[in-house]
Amino acid sequence: MLTQKQKETFKKRLLEMKEEAEQNLEEYRNDQAKEDYPNDETGEISSVADHPGNLGTDQFEREKDMTFYEQAREKLMEVNDALKRMEEDRYGLSEKSGEPIPVERLEAMPTARYRVDEIENQQD
Repeated sequence: MLTQKQKETFKKRLLEMKEEAEQNLEEYRNDQAKEDYPNDETGEISSVADHPGNLGTDQFEREKDMTFYEQAREKLMEVNDALKRMEEDRYGLSEKSGEPIPVERLEAMPTARYRVDEIENQQD
């Protein structure tokens, strides 16, 4: 079981992760608001692309931004779930077996739900 000091340390780290994810989501939303005026971002005078390659580049950038948005959203959900488990005094326990998750795993991944050996057994 985790000590109270360890729980406080993990809670602080989770709250930092939450703030980072929320900032990333806010940046994405602000960038999306700028989409109303796409020429401001590219510096183009006309909305007509000069070269077909520009369309591909623009598409790639939008998809990349959407990927970052989804990653931040998933991270925020995982962090919120971990904080909820902490409130319910289930943090640090495997959701599969109820066994304690090693501190080293929680240090590497504070949102961990399972022990490593349980994940490896699922893949067999």
